[in-house]
Amino acid sequence: MTMTQMQAARAGKITDEMKIVAQEEKMDINVLKERVANGTIAICANINHKNLHPYGVGEGLCTKVNANIGTSSAFPDPEPEIEKLNIAIAAGAHSVMDLSTGNNIDASRHAILEHSTVMVGTVPIYQATVTAIKERGAVVKMTEDDLLHTIEKQAKDGADFMTIHCGVTMDVINRMRAEGRYMDVVSRGGSFITGWMLYNEKNNPLYERYDDILDICAKYDVTMSLGDGLRPGCLADATDHAQIQELLNLGGLVKRAWDRGVQVMVEGPGHVPFDQIATNMKLQKSLCHNAPFYVLGPLVTDVAPGYDHITAAIGGTMAAVNGADFLCYVTPAEHLALPNNQDVKDGVIVTRIAAHAADIVKGVPGAREWDLNMAKARKQLDWEAQMKLAIDPQTAREKRASRNPEGTTACSMCGDYCAVEIVNKYLGATIEHC
Repeated sequence: MTMTQMQAARAGKITDEMKIVAQEEKMDINVLKERVANGTIAICANINHKNLHPYGVGEGLCTKVNANIGTSSAFPDPEPEIEKLNIAIAAGAHSVMDLSTGNNIDASRHAILEHSTVMVGTVPIYQATVTAIKERGAVVKMTEDDLLHTIEKQAKDGADFMTIHCGVTMDVINRMRAEGRYMDVVSRGGSFITGWMLYNEKNNPLYERYDDILDICAKYDVTMSLGDGLRPGCLADATDHAQIQELLNLGGLVKRAWDRGVQVMVEGPGHVPFDQIATNMKLQKSLCHNAPFYVLGPLVTDVAPGYDHITAAIGGTMAAVNGADFLCYVTPAEHLALPNNQDVKDGVIVTRIAAHAADIVKGVPGAREWDLNMAKARKQLDWEAQMKLAIDPQTAREKRASRNPEGTTACSMCGDYCAVEIVNKYLGATIEHC
């Protein structure tokens, strides 16, 4: 019988995936095994995702970056999403999420899983909703069996983690309605389940059938990514009663999953004022028993459409410094359109910058050394070394080549008045010309 990574760790077994993660993260293998066993690290590795390079998410590991891709009803062709997948991986993403809602959801997921060497996440309620609309004419006609069947199908296909909005209950919705919100529910999955509950006057089937979902996750070693259906969609809604009540629910669900040997991540808020981010992160870690925390952004202002990858990166660094383990990218197209190829690259790179800035503070092995090596290369005006060390070497090379005469030692910003070159001259440092 197949064991999950958590079950194997609790049995004292070191899996191949644990060995790879420990080696790459420079973590003692027994420390890693202990943290997988207690749930503070998750290795998202479905037994059916055959070409996966495993990564760990959680305590003591470098901050991971996710890129969202997938079709929409306006753009249903899966082929461009494979190109985005390749761009995201080349830019350094550790995972992608297939958020497809178009007419080719199965084909899109199969193609992404076939081509992806990084973790793949899904949101099963998207496909269950599309099925309900096609077969019964409305989201609210979705059945419990639709949801369970979709979760099983996507798990069997190889999804490494799944966002499932189990924490949205009637109590949470009633708190939101009583308190009032400017943006109500902005999570797509959260809106689907909220609409279903209000129409059918029943509690969340994902909550009621949680044990059945855990059975599926345990069978394929799918990591449960407990979705934040009531995440704030604007700064004014951040850290309200509904958000915190859902978080309390998720804390209980974390324990239930761990009791079954199922790995868990918890998803966190979207739009949060900068001065509330640290509190949000520490609250989540406390209420959810130090489970790995996966956040979208957080975006620190609502007024920057076209630049929301930057507003998210600002919040992402603060979030990761204070406990977030996994950052979902935001692209320049957020709130505006389906991202194109350049948006995907920009989103990944900016989020990696945010993650790395946090890793320096968190003391992740190798993080400070990377920056120190760049400083040494700049001191020597060693441009080739600087290009190799850059987080985005392609863009760095292009800018260097396009704005500096060939063979120039300094850069065109300072030209003949390069501070580094002048001081090197009088301090006697060796300058390598490139």
